[in-house]
Amino acid sequence: MRQTFLVVAVVFGVVCAVRADDVVLDGMRSKTPAGWVEETPSNKMRFAQYRLPRAKDDKEDAELVIFKGLGGGAEANVARWKMQFKAPAGKSLDDIAKVEKIKIGGEEATQLTIEGTFQYNAAPFSPRSKTENRPGYKMIAIYFEGKDIYQIKLTGPAKTIDQQQKAFTEWVKGFKK
Repeated sequence: MRQTFLVVAVVFGVVCAVRADDVVLDGMRSKTPAGWVEETPSNKMRFAQYRLPRAKDDKEDAELVIFKGLGGGAEANVARWKMQFKAPAGKSLDDIAKVEKIKIGGEEATQLTIEGTFQYNAAPFSPRSKTENRPGYKMIAIYFEGKDIYQIKLTGPAKTIDQQQKAFTEWVKGFKK
């Protein structure tokens, strides 16, 4: 009996070595910030999904989605992500977008930050799905190619994203082996 308990304790300890609040990308771990709520991914393309609490006066929470194994390259994905937004009159998508190189666990990644009217589509691959314009939205999206390919998208009302941006940036910088 005592030996069985010891084996169970050792196995449980190994299983718990990866905390439930860790996100693992390419063998690197980063702890999710307090307040982020892990959700069951809404479709099979999503590797992970989180709900981030809204800022005061915002009507919606932000959503963080991680995709794994989807390709296309950084440039093509940045172009596609930009097209999910409408620029205000007199401006182009390039005027409202910032693309920069960042590091995840010492490896290079591409990050897009864009703000404007988000063209939300709940089912983008369905011909019957309709697009809903959501003004005042912001997205921070990252394309990271390590042993696998990851796309990380934080989208929501601009005030909420601004409120969550520091925690998001620290979380991204926190990935370590």
